[in-house]
Amino acid sequence: MANKPSRDILGIIWKNFCKSLRPRQFRGNYIGEDYFGNKYFEIPANPAIGKRKASRWFEPADKDAFDNELTAEWEAWLRGRRVDPPTREELVKNLQIMDMKKRNAAELDAQYAKGKDDKALPKQVEGESIGTYPKYKEYEIVPGKDPTEK
Repeated sequence: MANKPSRDILGIIWKNFCKSLRPRQFRGNYIGEDYFGNKYFEIPANPAIGKRKASRWFEPADKDAFDNELTAEWEAWLRGRRVDPPTREELVKNLQIMDMKKRNAAELDAQYAKGKDDKALPKQVEGESIGTYPKYKEYEIVPGKDPTEK
């Protein structure tokens, strides 16, 4: 005769009590580190004890002067939007893309700064703009009429 699980309430309570005395994991598993020096940890989910979601957290590199800088990849992993943590290659690739965007933005800013000096803003016609909207010589006031004609 096979050993059947007991269905009595005292047996269930006793088994749950014995399971509750088993040591639990309080220290997380080290998962990785980002280029700011933050370290990431996880305690995996264990449905057998009723824990359906993994516990994830990080320790900042400098706890006293933490300025809340997290990479987007690690933040997505912390919030559970990613299943797997980001790889080192992925972080390096995204850092290179971020640096390239900063360089391109600086080049465009320098290019447009040169162009601003060449193209001055249109001069406002003096005495004609008493209302709320300014009038300029270069812009037409009446639609369809050339601005040089009166």
